[in-house]
Amino acid sequence: MDDDTGAAVRIPLTVRRIVSLVPSLTESVAATLPGALVGATDWCSHPAGLDVARVRGTKNPDLDAIRRLAPDVVLANAEENRPPDLEALREAGVAVWVTRIETVEEAFASLERMFAVACRTEPPGWLARARQAWRAPFDGPRRTAIVPIWRRPWMVVGRDTFTGDVLRRLGVDNLYAGHPERYPRIPLPELADRRPDLVVLPDEPYAFSETDGPESFPGLRCVPVSGRLLTWYGPSLVEAPALLRAALS
Repeated sequence: MDDDTGAAVRIPLTVRRIVSLVPSLTESVAATLPGALVGATDWCSHPAGLDVARVRGTKNPDLDAIRRLAPDVVLANAEENRPPDLEALREAGVAVWVTRIETVEEAFASLERMFAVACRTEPPGWLARARQAWRAPFDGPRRTAIVPIWRRPWMVVGRDTFTGDVLRRLGVDNLYAGHPERYPRIPLPELADRRPDLVVLPDEPYAFSETDGPESFPGLRCVPVSGRLLTWYGPSLVEAPALLRAALS
C-alpha cells in the first residue's frame, strides 16, 4: 500500500511494534494501541508519563536505536521528519509510513488510513468524535490574524498549513496564507504594520506565553494558545474546537 506521499510500504499482516517520530502521532497511537508503541522522540510529551524508548528528536532521530527496537512500522510525517533519515531506515529494511497533513480534513483521512493500513487496526472512537467536533461550519464575523512561531528571527505561519486551516475553520484568516513560503521570516515592524485583529501565539515550537511575546505587539490583541490544540492532529482534535473558540473569542 502507498502512504500519503505515494511511497509503497510493505506492512506486516500483524503490527505489534510501532515507533513514532511525530508527537501527535505518538499521542494518537498511545490512545489507540498503547501496548504496540515501543519508541518515540524526546519531544513526544503526550500522554503524560509515556514509558517507551526515546530515540532523540524529530530532526535527528537515533537510527541505530530505532533499528534495535525492531519495529514493524515507523510512523513519520513529511513536514516533521527529514527524508534522508527516513530513507536510511527504509534501506535498513524498516517499513516507514509517512503522513502528509495540511488541513483538518486531511488529518481525518490520513489518520484513518494510518490506523487501517499501517497499524492494522480499526479507526479509534476518538477519531469519530473529532470529526463530529469539527462538523459545524463557522457562521460568525471573520477576523484576521498573524501566527508567530519563532522570534529572533521572527517567523510566522504562511501558506498551506494545518494551523492555518484550523484557524480558518474557526473564523480566523491568516494574513500570510498567501505568502510563497510556508513559514516565512518577517521583520517585526512589518508584522505590527499589518494590524491584525489577533496575534495568535502558540507555545510551540517557540514557547510564547503571557509574558513572552505580547510585549512585541503593543496595541494589538495577543492570544497565547496551546500549540497542541493548534498544530497537533490526534486526540487533541476532539477538544480543540471548543477550547480554541473560547480562547479566540
